[in-house]
Amino acid sequence: MKYETFFALRYFRAKRRTGFISIITYVSLIGVTIGVAALNIVLSSFNGFESEVRTRLISADSHIHLRKYYSHAIEDYQRLADSVRTVPGVTGVSPMIIKESVLRFKENNQPVAIRALDPASAAQVSNVPESIVSGKFDLGLQDYEGRKLPGIILGRYLAESLFIFEPGDRVILWSLPREASIMSSPKAQEFIVTGISELGFYEYDKVLCYIDIGEAQKLFNMPGGVTRLDIKLKDYTRADEIAPLIEDKVGNYPFTTNTWFEQNRSLYSWMEYEKQLFTIILSLIIMVAAFNIVSSLIMIVMEKTREIGILKSMGAASKGIMRIFLLEGLIIGILGMIFGNILAYGLCWAQQKFGFFRMPPEVYIIDKLPVEMHALDFAVVSAIALVLCLLAATYPAYKASRLSPVDAIRYE
Repeated sequence: MKYETFFALRYFRAKRRTGFISIITYVSLIGVTIGVAALNIVLSSFNGFESEVRTRLISADSHIHLRKYYSHAIEDYQRLADSVRTVPGVTGVSPMIIKESVLRFKENNQPVAIRALDPASAAQVSNVPESIVSGKFDLGLQDYEGRKLPGIILGRYLAESLFIFEPGDRVILWSLPREASIMSSPKAQEFIVTGISELGFYEYDKVLCYIDIGEAQKLFNMPGGVTRLDIKLKDYTRADEIAPLIEDKVGNYPFTTNTWFEQNRSLYSWMEYEKQLFTIILSLIIMVAAFNIVSSLIMIVMEKTREIGILKSMGAASKGIMRIFLLEGLIIGILGMIFGNILAYGLCWAQQKFGFFRMPPEVYIIDKLPVEMHALDFAVVSAIALVLCLLAATYPAYKASRLSPVDAIRYE
């Protein structure tokens, strides 16, 4: 063992005569541990949140929307859908009508966002048919007191707000003409609740309801027309690459496309900003621990002045003395990194397995804190901790290396 390593370990250990200095050293170690753990946990939480939101958004909606400018209806959409299906990378196409309306059940009224689906192709572009938690995915005509009424599927939280807890209830959907005026009378259509869906996305499950596309064309006076075509890709990450190919295929204007990222750009930008902000804030914890290292090492230099003088008089070079204190800072950094990573991994693993930390879905979209650990994040945080600890040890190490042997030996 080199003498630099021997003395670095010796100074790191507690001694009766240097108990206060050792306390500061261990406080620095605890600070680095907490900083590394906190930063890793926060980064893992943001990774999990972003991944969870992206997964739920993509499963609940299509990867690309094809529509007309100015929200004009798309006519002859079947021919257009067949054309889009020939684009490489496209795995599914389904027409959809998007409208806003008011849903009434008994004395309760709720504003809703209607998604009118083609039952034959809806499963190609979304997981709505698989999201039914009560009832069944059936938008066709249902028997109700001797009449035939079309089916409707409600989002879970929308159903709860209307006090509908199981399928079979009759609801009324209202619509206004496109060119509504003060003299316009709303059009009403009765539906039977055939299912309750849960996409796992509170903002969707609170307002969405699903009806057959044919019923929507009659209700909103759109014979033979739809609002858009929903398109599913084999690889959603290629949406920006495939969207221009789809526009070229359909002849560009008056058609335009929107990718899944463009539809949720503000949400993803917010998550990235929050991640960067919290990274900077929590890095300050490690910086505070680094300042404690400076204080601890300066006090050790002051106490060990005579020993440093003896070492230099025995031939130890200034660089060797400097390495002793740099190594002590590095020891604190390595131990803090190891303990911090172990603590972060343990807590993240426990959250993944047991989900201790719950979240209100109406605020955070999801009901429990998701975590997703990335080895690269752990490595970067560890590197930051080591660099800060080394930088903190540089000044005390430099001061120790500049001590004069004669003055240091005479020092008491």
